[in-house]
Amino acid sequence: MLATATALTARGRATRDRIVAAAASLIYERGVAGTSLDDVRAVTATSKSQLYHYFADKSALVRAVIELQVEQVLKAQQPELDSADSVAGLRRWGDRVISLNGQDARGCPLGRLASELADSDPAARAALTAGFARWQGRLAAGLEAMREHGALDPDADPQALALGLLAAVQGGAAARAGRPFGYSASDGPGPGPGLRRGADSFACCDRRPCERGCLKPGRSPRLDSRTSEA
Repeated sequence: MLATATALTARGRATRDRIVAAAASLIYERGVAGTSLDDVRAVTATSKSQLYHYFADKSALVRAVIELQVEQVLKAQQPELDSADSVAGLRRWGDRVISLNGQDARGCPLGRLASELADSDPAARAALTAGFARWQGRLAAGLEAMREHGALDPDADPQALALGLLAAVQGGAAARAGRPFGYSASDGPGPGPGLRRGADSFACCDRRPCERGCLKPGRSPRLDSRTSEA
């Protein structure tokens, strides 16, 4: 009988969490295709029956890994992520993300999962979409606060701006990690330049009209198209 995450004892929850954490580490290192259930069993010293007690199949385990990585990626950006409600706060968040990516050239765990699973596993794609939506929503909340206290034009679209910043993060991290093929980790500077240009564009657009021309009178502030470049 398959055990649901909400119906586990404390000991069962600890075992399930240990399996998911080990699977997440293996998948981050080897990819989903390069990680088998036998690999997970070996590093966690669990039996096949014990593994299938918690997960119906590999796809179910991968979805649990995605949920874990979403939580870890968002947690690692705190408190800067939830304090990105000013130009200065946005820059602090950007610096935090740049620092995190500099610690591991393999790139964002969510981006790595998306590049491998988005076109092959609908359930995983849905889980990843929900995770990225949470991340975008956190950024959009800060941008909405900026709009409310006048740091952004009233016509600005916080969701669209948040999506642009998220694209800068993922594009830069992917190039640094060697995705798509043809890049090496040493070729790309990571997300730093894109994020810094994004934050600078917000600061610039706080002046009306913008002296650099990125915001004309009566127009919404927007990220420079270069912001999404790696």
